[in-house]
Amino acid sequence: MNGPLELQGKRVSTSRDTEFLRMMLRIRAFEERVHKIYLDGEMMGMSPHLSCGEEAMAAGVSAALRPDDYVLTTHRGHGHVLARGTDTKKMMAELCGKVTGTNKGRGGTLHIADCSLNVLGANGIVGGGLPIACGVGYSIKYRGTDQVCVIFFGDAASNQGTFHESVNLAAAFKLPIVYVCENNLYGLSTPYANVSATPDVADRAKGYNIPGVIVQGWEVNKVHEAAVAAVERARAGEGPSLIEGKTYRYYGHSASDHRPYRTREEEEEWKCERDPICTLRAKMTSSGEISEDQYNKMEAEALAEAEECWKFASESPFPDPSTVMDYVYG
Repeated sequence: MNGPLELQGKRVSTSRDTEFLRMMLRIRAFEERVHKIYLDGEMMGMSPHLSCGEEAMAAGVSAALRPDDYVLTTHRGHGHVLARGTDTKKMMAELCGKVTGTNKGRGGTLHIADCSLNVLGANGIVGGGLPIACGVGYSIKYRGTDQVCVIFFGDAASNQGTFHESVNLAAAFKLPIVYVCENNLYGLSTPYANVSATPDVADRAKGYNIPGVIVQGWEVNKVHEAAVAAVERARAGEGPSLIEGKTYRYYGHSASDHRPYRTREEEEEWKCERDPICTLRAKMTSSGEISEDQYNKMEAEALAEAEECWKFASESPFPDPSTVMDYVYG
């Protein structure tokens, strides 16, 4: 039956809040360091697409999954991959094109994958992962396991034909897929509201007779609750769900994007009032779950880890040119 997901209202424990905060700090520190490395000219190739400001989506959804579940992500997927537990040093090396990277320097920022953790890859094509998720979901159903596939995508991807085709197929076959739309309000420079007949991506779930829910994408516990409900539904054989997280990216689409399409006032409003890290920190501080010293220590650890990752990547070698045809299938 179509309608909002039945959220369980389960209270997230203090330890879970701490892990959420630690993970979001790690993602933020990693990406801020990546941004500096790129601007300093130390990283070649495509400009990384950063998800700073969207950390609650990655942390909240990933915590609802089992290790054997599958994840597919987007061109803005660093946070999703990190939240699944990928080695941060190897990931930084991959972004730098080094042989010690998760994909031996062949994937880079747009095609990171870690099959050891069932992270089946980022995708440089908008909406490109959506049909792949159907294949993964069908594989799960064919093999008779109770695994789940999560596919992350952005608001712009919801206007691609691949979105509608994939969700329709998944709903018709009751595939165990959780569709997670990170609606950061802009498809590159185009406001979502200017190109969509409906203001909410989640409304589109009605057309496929599946549950759709909107969450405040900066509230990690709310994201997690929605993800838990969707994952449980998929695991029980009841088919897919659609979660739309209203969120915001602090940086431009990429490093060359200076954001002329939005105001600095809008950016400051999101940073001051809806930052996922600050929101959870304030909640934990007011309830006595964390002290200022504990937070500062956690933040320092995240920054130190990011520096260690860069040291590892900078000292790692590039692939030998003679191996250029390795890992090429055809």
